[in-house]
Amino acid sequence: MTTHQIRSLTVLPARREEIELHTADGLTLVGELALPAEKDPAATLVTFHPLPTHGGFMDSHVYRKAAWRLPALADLAVLRFNTRGTSSPRGTSEGQFDGGEAERYDVAAAIEFAEFHGLPRPWLVGWSFGTELILKHGGDPSIEGAILLSPPLHRATDEDLDRWAQLGKPLVVLVPELDDYLQPDEARRRFARVPQAEVIGVDGAKHLWVGEPAVRRVLDEIVGHVLPGHAPLPTTWDGEVGTAPSPTAG
Repeated sequence: MTTHQIRSLTVLPARREEIELHTADGLTLVGELALPAEKDPAATLVTFHPLPTHGGFMDSHVYRKAAWRLPALADLAVLRFNTRGTSSPRGTSEGQFDGGEAERYDVAAAIEFAEFHGLPRPWLVGWSFGTELILKHGGDPSIEGAILLSPPLHRATDEDLDRWAQLGKPLVVLVPELDDYLQPDEARRRFARVPQAEVIGVDGAKHLWVGEPAVRRVLDEIVGHVLPGHAPLPTTWDGEVGTAPSPTAG
């Protein structure tokens, strides 16, 4: 059996299916669900992408790599989708970008999809704009917790943070040392309103988590919180692998 180094474009085995989410205000959103190839998932990541008006979509690179790796390396289900009005190679979700307000229906549709399809132990994972959607609209009792990558805290208010405090669900906050919008010291001050929030400053990292070391750190933190004891993830794979084409965006 051949041992392969896991690189930026490595795609590990999984069951992958195109999905549609249906919102309460009548829109169809497009996405993908990646599941472990030969077993039931141990837990589920429901992902929310960065700002679509600045190039964010379901294929933004950290989420692409999560879907390529984590079903095989950690037995996780990874649900990715385009919020309203967002396009990717998978297709375009109906509707129009609404700055995080009507997107409340997108968040609800994703959580409901996981529940309806029996996906276990759903964790919400947001990146940049996606963290705002989680903080504003993701406080659902059915979820296990949430992980925030590079939260700008532009749209989310202290009232949103207070609701999370009352919800009591785990809130893990990964803040790049060199973030353009919110850096670790300020993040610790803002998230102090949420007693259960764990703010993790990541030395040398930037808002977009560019580069394989940054991606590995993010994926290790996600897996380590969702499935304690399962990180760090292996950097090699014994068996068949695929290679994705180089992306043109994201």
